[in-house]
Amino acid sequence: MKASKYKFFIFVNLIILFNSFDSHYLAQTKDNSIIKLFCLKSVKEEILKAEMVYSEEIANETCDCYYDEFTKTLNHQDAKTKCKLETKEKLNHKRKI
Repeated sequence: MKASKYKFFIFVNLIILFNSFDSHYLAQTKDNSIIKLFCLKSVKEEILKAEMVYSEEIANETCDCYYDEFTKTLNHQDAKTKCKLETKEKLNHKRKI
């Protein structure tokens, strides 16, 4: 009985600890994540393959979208598809202006 209370106490403390991380720290983690680094490389390759002008701003927006969607859904293909469509819409909207 004491062991299960002890484990529960540790579990609750870990949840409190993880929830208390500063949002700035979490943002830095997102910016430096290996997922984002691979995403930026992939986006750059696709933009250059499409013979478009590469923009770091567009790449970062796309990868931020991907990172957020992937962490919500844990589905690579859905996150990739959604963010590609959003980026295409933004680019088409900018061209019309």
